[in-house]
Amino acid sequence: MQVSQWQGNLPGESTRLIGRRGEVDAVRALLGRSRLVTVTGVAGVGKTRIALRAAAELRDAFADGVWLVALSPLVEGSALPYAIAEALPLTDQSSRPVTEVLADYLADRELLLVLDTCEHLTEACAAAVVTLLAAAPRLRVLATSRRPLSCADEQIFTVEPLPVPEGGDWREGDAVELLLDRAAATVPGFAIDEHNRDALMRVCRRLEGLPLAIELAAARLRELSPERLAERLEDRFTVLGTTDHKVYGADPPWHQALRTAIGWSHQLCTPAERLLWARASVFAGGIDPVAVKQVCADDRLPSWQIPQLLESLADKSILIWEPTGAGDRYRMLDTIREFGAIWLKDLGQDERIRRRHRDYYLDLAREGDACWIGPDQYAWYDRMTGELPNLRAALQCALVRPEGHTALELAGALWFFWYPCGFLQEGRHFLERALAQDRAPGPARRKALWACALVLVCQGEGALSEKLALECAAEAETQGDVEATLMAWCAVSCARVIMGDNARAAETAQKVIDQEERSLFVFPVLLAYTSYGMSRTMVGSFEDGIAALERLRTLCDRHGERWQRAYGDVLRAQAELACGRPAQARAYATAALEVKWRLHDSLGMAMAIDVLAPAAVAAGEGERAARMLGLADQIWDTVGKHQIGTPELVATRRACESEVRGVLGDRAYDSAFSAGRDSDLDAGVAYVLGGPPTR
Repeated sequence: MQVSQWQGNLPGESTRLIGRRGEVDAVRALLGRSRLVTVTGVAGVGKTRIALRAAAELRDAFADGVWLVALSPLVEGSALPYAIAEALPLTDQSSRPVTEVLADYLADRELLLVLDTCEHLTEACAAAVVTLLAAAPRLRVLATSRRPLSCADEQIFTVEPLPVPEGGDWREGDAVELLLDRAAATVPGFAIDEHNRDALMRVCRRLEGLPLAIELAAARLRELSPERLAERLEDRFTVLGTTDHKVYGADPPWHQALRTAIGWSHQLCTPAERLLWARASVFAGGIDPVAVKQVCADDRLPSWQIPQLLESLADKSILIWEPTGAGDRYRMLDTIREFGAIWLKDLGQDERIRRRHRDYYLDLAREGDACWIGPDQYAWYDRMTGELPNLRAALQCALVRPEGHTALELAGALWFFWYPCGFLQEGRHFLERALAQDRAPGPARRKALWACALVLVCQGEGALSEKLALECAAEAETQGDVEATLMAWCAVSCARVIMGDNARAAETAQKVIDQEERSLFVFPVLLAYTSYGMSRTMVGSFEDGIAALERLRTLCDRHGERWQRAYGDVLRAQAELACGRPAQARAYATAALEVKWRLHDSLGMAMAIDVLAPAAVAAGEGERAARMLGLADQIWDTVGKHQIGTPELVATRRACESEVRGVLGDRAYDSAFSAGRDSDLDAGVAYVLGGPPTR
């Protein structure tokens, strides 16, 4: 593919990088000679900062950008391919193994992949790196890890602490400059002078130039003078520096200076702050204050104290405050989280707090399940995508620590996240693991079965979807589970549509529609009208199909529902086009595309663009139609089976391609098609919706 206008996802630097020019240049030079470079060093030495600066400076050298994959939130290696896929501008909903999808995506790209914090997943990282480098000759990988990945041809660069002044000139080392810079952020106007110079140099020498230890010490200057800081630090080394107490155990072991600095920060915290630090370490990625209250509060840590404690921990540099459009959030540096997790285990609270974290996200999933069919779909999409690292952690906890049917319940309750929000691959992964682990019949298994069946429909796996849905229906009818029965038959109907069995699909959907007046469940009725409308239009019964889709639109509008209505609009556009009304088809498909783009629903986007292309041909816009076909082709590649394998949609698409090629000629068609296929996805969709052409 051609160059994407997106150059990567590297974050901006929130603080100034002090020194490290030589280290950055060395990493850049190694990446010029080797396809795999691992930046190693002790915890807190600045591996990530150096790697990110080097990657940022190399951005223009990689035609397809530089992409960061943060691995610290991952609990186990099985989630690694999904984290890589999520970080890349890749939305693949197909049924192929994720590593295979990644290999194909990267195969012809010139790209730098930054894998940050690999030490707890070295085996999984090494396996993934070897596979991807073999598949993609122009791919390079920059990893940060406390231990090497031990791959062939791996170049290792070890980061040492910042140099500290040996004599009386504080400018001889960058460590003092770092302390001054961070101290000025803590104490406005702070500067070095003849009165505090010696004390500041003593602090840096005692901390042996370790950047994270220096930053933690700088936070103490809010309440201590440099002289008192140096004295207290000497005392702390005596007390903490040689301890073998297990709260300082880490793998690999920490530098003594870091153990001392973090241990001292921990001792200077109040008991409540220490407890919150330990308990909040169970969160992966971002930390939502509302979630912290639910997960961490109890009689020893009242919920009303949580907001103040979070602010206090941020003041002490234990937490990093990150304001967002949805409110305040926090995060922990990996080493700080590791210390908290070790302390939590030492307190004997690890299992209990992780279960509370799991249960909080189970309750959140249940709430989203109940609220999805309503006016707040965009808000739920934003909330759940922001919580993806914590959802993964909760699912992995439920699978690793099985209790009751929690894994099935959580994976099933997240149907609205896997299916409508575009996380089909990962949803199938967790649903199939939960179903394989817990085979006991019951409501949780039935929900997971129909949720997995719907995921498989979107991946074009009609036969397997029908099999799971029929299993669900048989059990649900026996147990009198009305919702599962209706959802199962909807999934059966959808599976039959994509297999081309439209008569039986319509008959099956009608069974659910007949329950509309008596049903308390909205979603299966919406899904049944969708499947019925599609099955009827596929066989040319357009007025019958349009009537069903009009009823679907009415019901969706009544509930403020957007996602399912957008699918109805796509199908309505197909019917209008078949009836010779391209202007109406364009209006419906455009409305659908706007919603599907907002929700990152690749299947819906591809289907909508496949309708907009022939509508453009009818309007005499042949080149525009060819660009649309190219963009849709790009999206279908990420979905898996083009037109989800539906024979009628495949035939319509081929007819459009043939017509546009005939209008433009081969050369002009191929050029416009390539322009659409090689465009950035967001820029391409904006063009389809009426923006200027871009590459």
